[in-house]
Amino acid sequence: MGNNGNPYVPYRVVIDQITIENEAQDLKTFDLKFVSPADAERFQYTCGQFAEISILGVGESPIGIASSPMDKGILTFTVKKYPTGVVTTSLHNMEVGDEIGVRGPYGNSFPMREMEGQNVVIIGGGFAFTTLRSTIKYILHPENRSRYLRLDVIYGARSPGELIYKKELSEWGKRDDINLYVTVDKAEGDWKGREGFVPTVTKEVAPSSASAFALVCGPPIMLKFTIPVLQQLGFTPERIINSLEMRMKCGIGKCGRCNIGNKYVCKDGPVFTLKQLQEMPTEY
Repeated sequence: MGNNGNPYVPYRVVIDQITIENEAQDLKTFDLKFVSPADAERFQYTCGQFAEISILGVGESPIGIASSPMDKGILTFTVKKYPTGVVTTSLHNMEVGDEIGVRGPYGNSFPMREMEGQNVVIIGGGFAFTTLRSTIKYILHPENRSRYLRLDVIYGARSPGELIYKKELSEWGKRDDINLYVTVDKAEGDWKGREGFVPTVTKEVAPSSASAFALVCGPPIMLKFTIPVLQQLGFTPERIINSLEMRMKCGIGKCGRCNIGNKYVCKDGPVFTLKQLQEMPTEY
């Protein structure tokens, strides 16, 4: 529900910090603070949900929430600037201290409760790593880490310069309670890490499917080749979880842009099990 109980009225937020994520400088992470502390309390979300970012006189755009529900008072979004994207271009031109609007949270979430006491495998590609970052941060939080067993994270980008959240990747790599595998399609410069596509690395790493859930988010081509690998490793369709947030438009099931068969991705998703997707038309 939006501000004042009206789903169309956004909460007022101020840009608190901007981080340029990649060498192309078309990916930026925005840390937002609520103008009203009461709004910050009202905006309760879980990992995997999204929100609508609005700019007065320009429009709005649905973006996955990259912060963890444990990050009190701060909302984080990583936004790619598209040549034809009016809202994303305007947002990229904004500065710290500028005010924008946020509507939400919307959609369903990753099954955080169901995954407690289980192993969790997180596989991300490109800048679709945003809601997965939210999930990793949530699991690694001191209040939550003991609720989950082994945490494997496989994350890939086209090149080293396209990897996002580099500071956090470095911090996670030093921890002994997360098994992090970062790969790039093509090594460049002084890159000393893994080289290879995400599906190949997933096969090499071969995370165990025993008492495990796999969360997968990335470009369609990555999903197409990663999901069969997970199935070969023994993950059942009920335990392979996908996010289809790229299908979103209005966020509240009114515009009909995101429907697949009789499902609205914004209301019935964006998170679906592979089993649910198998029962839907193959247009996703």
